[in-house]
Amino acid sequence: MNDEGDGVTIDDSETSVTAEPRHVFGEERRREIQALVQAQGRVRVREVAIQLGVTEATVRKDISDLDRLHLLKRTHGGAIALRPLYEPPVSDRSDVNTAIKELIAVAAMALVADGDAIFLDSGTTNAALAATLAGRGSPVNVNVLTNSVDVANRVASSGNLRHTVLGGQFRQPGGCFTGPLTVSSLEQFTLNTAFIGVSGFADNGFTVSDIGEAQVKRAAMNQARRVVVLLDHTKMGTTDFVRFCDLDRIDVIVTDESNSILERACLDNGVELVVA
Repeated sequence: MNDEGDGVTIDDSETSVTAEPRHVFGEERRREIQALVQAQGRVRVREVAIQLGVTEATVRKDISDLDRLHLLKRTHGGAIALRPLYEPPVSDRSDVNTAIKELIAVAAMALVADGDAIFLDSGTTNAALAATLAGRGSPVNVNVLTNSVDVANRVASSGNLRHTVLGGQFRQPGGCFTGPLTVSSLEQFTLNTAFIGVSGFADNGFTVSDIGEAQVKRAAMNQARRVVVLLDHTKMGTTDFVRFCDLDRIDVIVTDESNSILERACLDNGVELVVA
């Protein structure tokens, strides 16, 4: 008789009990599997079984349970993170996870000094950072370069901030400008910090939904002395259409929630991790 859930194998023929290398309770084990999927984007049953010290049958059952709860998607031989099916317009995303975005924005503002020149790209978390910077007690004489209409609107009324908006082809779902004109204009500037928004982070890489936005992000990163990614925990383990950079290209990640997988990846790649 096999008790897969408890990680103990009982052999009826020899009436012996063999303990597995590591005892992990079911709930804890499923949390670890979910964290692995969120951090890596995909996992294989065999690798998870070795890492957790349980049988492959146990891992398969846990993955099935997590799949039924819509926390991941079960595949042949493993599991993958749930993927966004489409890109909602930026106006629809602005009211989602607002408290998380505000936490990240406050933590990110600490990375901006008086007189800095910074880039804020499109996305609702960068818009939250723009609003935070425009408030009282924020750094002064900051130059904000952006391709986002929402960011420009939020910083325009602040006496502490100067702003420059990059032109180009207007991309309505992202509320931003992209294309060759945007990229070539961006290359004229020198930046202290580029704050980059992402749609997903998996397998030590960052992704977004649009090639044009990816090109703008890469251009901004090339002009900046420091690159900061604003990453809320809902983006971990998801993969969007285009991968625009790897983790080792980033200097700092600001997030609202961390886990051991993300912490290890940042440590291995020399990335500072700031948890709001």
